[in-house]
Amino acid sequence: MFSASHRLLVFTALISAVFTVAADTRELRVCADPNNLPFSNKDENGFENRIIRILADELNAEVTYVWWAQRRGFVRETLQARRCDIVPGTAASMGMLSTTKPYYRSTYVFVTRRSDNLHISSLDDPLLHSKRIGVQLVGDDGSNTPPAHALARRGLAKNMRGYPVYGNYADAAPGREVISALDRGDIDIAVVWGPTAGYFALLDNVKLEVMPVTPQIDLPMLPMVFDIAMGVRREDAGLRSDIDAAMAKRRKDIDAVLAAYGVPRSDIPGAEK
Repeated sequence: MFSASHRLLVFTALISAVFTVAADTRELRVCADPNNLPFSNKDENGFENRIIRILADELNAEVTYVWWAQRRGFVRETLQARRCDIVPGTAASMGMLSTTKPYYRSTYVFVTRRSDNLHISSLDDPLLHSKRIGVQLVGDDGSNTPPAHALARRGLAKNMRGYPVYGNYADAAPGREVISALDRGDIDIAVVWGPTAGYFALLDNVKLEVMPVTPQIDLPMLPMVFDIAMGVRREDAGLRSDIDAAMAKRRKDIDAVLAAYGVPRSDIPGAEK
């Protein structure tokens, strides 16, 4: 039999251990869209959700989400309002944030039905002048994406049909709208941000061809490729450094997630499509 004093010492040690573990576990407060596959959703089925889990595992952290529709004012209402601390899937050139080192680089892509044998990869392909082209629009005011501007400069405005990046938010996958239009035959070609196109092409019943848009930078300075990073507040240099270190250690795991979701890569030879 243990003495009362011995039992008290054991109990005290256990309580101390519990509080030590709790103190060592940090919290990652993540700002994310609850309905934006393939990037994120409330069920954490997006590839950004999976990458966040990898980083949390490396950092011995608990993940909590602040769910917010990714519209105009998203960063101001979430990160800058201190509701959360990390925004995954941020363009590395986004000036209002401090960003980590990029964890992938992707590109806009042409998406066509394989049965049509179009094989379009260039903004200068003359075949574009005889086709209906679906392009993504950003924001409530229908702002154009870089490919839409580039095609308009080539006299193709009359060929273009616009589809909001965010689609119908009542749908389970709002970003799929432009791909659905291609499936239905409403358009002949879609020009889509690579991760969106690659993911829905993997799941589609219609066999689709995904080809990176060239040139990668259309003059004057219209980029078709972007480095993607994690965003934090400017003053959170320590958090940014920790995330950079975790991403470096778990590089292979992150690459595996991106490959599983069909993300076209411009930073890995042979992974462009």
